[in-house]
Amino acid sequence: MLSVLSPVAGTAVGLSEVPDPVFAQAMVGPGTAIRPHPGPQEAVAPVGGLLVKLHAHAFVVLAEGDRGVLVHLGIDTVKLGGAGFERLVAEKTEVSAGQPLIRWDPADVTARGLSPIVPVVALDAVGDVISRAVTGAVDRGAPLFRWA
Repeated sequence: MLSVLSPVAGTAVGLSEVPDPVFAQAMVGPGTAIRPHPGPQEAVAPVGGLLVKLHAHAFVVLAEGDRGVLVHLGIDTVKLGGAGFERLVAEKTEVSAGQPLIRWDPADVTARGLSPIVPVVALDAVGDVISRAVTGAVDRGAPLFRWA
């Protein structure tokens, strides 16, 4: 059982509330999403493992059992070309669960006309069970869901 932590502080909601059909219909995998609190914050690794992908606005950590967890900071934020995001570690680095990876400000994303919602997805989890998904207020680094 892999415990996946919340990468940001905010309100946990279902993936169906993400304004992007790829995430909302769980095409990339099951998971949940967080409506982040406005203001500067650091997004943390939801699991420990190898940081296999690191973009300014998104990252994937490969945990035990080759389980990849995707965190996407906002929707369509790739259009910002990295503006408003600061990477705190390098790609291909071993990271610990709860380790800060990216500094950003969800209010800045909103001011640019984009959704700051943060999908947290269990990649390639077809047939796997995602359980105990939290809803409501969630602190950064708190348990978000379990991946069996």
